[in-house]
Amino acid sequence: MRIRYFDHAATTPVRPEVLNSMLPFLGIEYGNPSSLYTIGRSSRRAIEEARLEVAKAINCERNEIYFTSCGSESDNLIIKGIMLANKYKGKHMITSKIEHPAVLNSCKWLERNGFDITYLNVDSNGKVLIDELKKSIRRDTVLISIMYANNEIGTIQPITEIGRIAKDNNIIFHTDAVQAMGNIKINVKEQNIDALSMSGHKIYAPKGIGSAYISSKINFENLINGGHQERGRRAGTENVASIVGLGKAISLINREINAYNNHIQTLRDFYISEIERRIDDVKLNGDRFDRLPGNANFSFKGVDAEQLLLYLDSYGICASAGSACTSGQSNPSHVLMAIGLKEEYIQSALRASFGMSNTIEDVKFLVDKIKAFVVKYRE
Repeated sequence: MRIRYFDHAATTPVRPEVLNSMLPFLGIEYGNPSSLYTIGRSSRRAIEEARLEVAKAINCERNEIYFTSCGSESDNLIIKGIMLANKYKGKHMITSKIEHPAVLNSCKWLERNGFDITYLNVDSNGKVLIDELKKSIRRDTVLISIMYANNEIGTIQPITEIGRIAKDNNIIFHTDAVQAMGNIKINVKEQNIDALSMSGHKIYAPKGIGSAYISSKINFENLINGGHQERGRRAGTENVASIVGLGKAISLINREINAYNNHIQTLRDFYISEIERRIDDVKLNGDRFDRLPGNANFSFKGVDAEQLLLYLDSYGICASAGSACTSGQSNPSHVLMAIGLKEEYIQSALRASFGMSNTIEDVKFLVDKIKAFVVKYRE
């Protein structure tokens, strides 16, 4: 049975070009990058070339990029590291109610350790309330952390405006850009972004690799202590092959971003129009216009999303009832609750996220199967 994959927000397949770039460092180029001999220096050189590619993609300096194991580690490093290192300035941080669990659970950890967190409300489209943000700023506010784009509903936040507010108030600004990287052009200098998290497996690189951008002007505490790796800020022998893969994936998608976005946005718009044209009692969740080009989250009134997923899976269709990071939990989506959805719409939400291998014919097949299930289920 052919697999039709519509869950690129959860993870993406590794591109052949990325895999090929990694293979030498899983075989003949096995040297430890901290070693002085030739194959060690080769590994070190490959890491620094990848670091440069990441830096170029977001317009920062090479020495402001730190390689991590994933986006969640990057969030933890940035949020905990910055708050711990700057607690003499204050113990207050601002975030939103729809952040990724890596951010929200880091904030809960901070609260257990004496810090004060403000969780901003969002509107019905998932946009942060700017007036509430401004009113939440205090003299002891150290950090604002707002995700660039939401992983469940795809809504893009007014990051440039938030960055300006943070700068005007001398507050550090972090954005979790795991979903935005590869989908949105990011310029940390122009947008006043002081710290940024990203993950490789969302942009056709392997799982288990990510990076954190932290401005050289920002002080932060290490979370992993040990050797001198990552300029003494993140200990542990580097995952050379995956770092190389991340650098290759970023260089490719940064070069192709316009064509890639046009492709997946065409699929997304076709999907949205077909769902709304062919199925009654549906609701598009998230901002209709300020949303990720490949993300569409619909609620189908009266339908159980988990049963819909199982039905789709029987036809080789992969989609999601929410974030892959929260699947398996019985609790309703905190994102859909925050935008004010009623329970019947929360329990019937299906996310489709499109990628480079999808076609219009694939989307037609997806819509056909969704309609067939919805009609049968409602009957």
